[in-house]
Amino acid sequence: MYLRMQGIHLRSLLEYEADFWIMVIATVLMQIVNLIFLQALFAKVPSINGWGFWPVVAMFALVAIAEGVGSLMFEGMWKLADLINRGELDYLLVRPFPVWLQVSSNGVGINGASNIITGTIMLIAALTHIDIAWSPGLALVGVLLLISAIVIKVSINLATNAVSFWSASPTPLFAMAVHQVGDLARFPLSVYPLALKLALGIVVPFAFVSFFPIGVITGKVSPLLSILVPVVAVYCAVVARQTFRRGLRRYESAGN
Repeated sequence: MYLRMQGIHLRSLLEYEADFWIMVIATVLMQIVNLIFLQALFAKVPSINGWGFWPVVAMFALVAIAEGVGSLMFEGMWKLADLINRGELDYLLVRPFPVWLQVSSNGVGINGASNIITGTIMLIAALTHIDIAWSPGLALVGVLLLISAIVIKVSINLATNAVSFWSASPTPLFAMAVHQVGDLARFPLSVYPLALKLALGIVVPFAFVSFFPIGVITGKVSPLLSILVPVVAVYCAVVARQTFRRGLRRYESAGN
């Protein structure tokens, strides 16, 4: 049912071909601008706290892939505040289909597809330019870290959007603010002051989306973190689920 709902939204987007291609091209151009910015930065500064150009490109790529999956498969989360404000969540409550999946499948961000593609290209290019002693075990760890990064990003999106159950705003202001903070995860955690390190590493663990996975693969951080990243992913998923369920229990419809 979830895939059928996503297919319906995707077909509706493809009805407007010009809008579709403009969105795809704009997303690709945004990633190209990111690369140009990094090249300009590292042309002046050879390394940032021991992190060179290609490892940082890999971080940018992981964030792009995680955001791309969130946009393509779970874009509807960003409409939750409007559904609550209008009382339209009532329709979802009476259907034999998990509410959070109905919310998630309430839209498709086609820009997510181009983010996934460009992010994957950037990640492959970065990993081929980094000296890594690849082995079957390390490759499996890399796949696990990538999946964990995606789960963490999607879970943060769900949990922060679920805050809309406690606010009266028709727009997800809190979720949007946290999403903007997530852009800091594009750079090494070590460049930030202690307060930001704690915020990105513990409070809202965006560092586990990019910095720690790339650090494990490149050997710049402890290999033990290859276990911690999936644990954080599970923790984020549980917190997101509980936050959504608590919010759903206090939902009282719009009423009149």
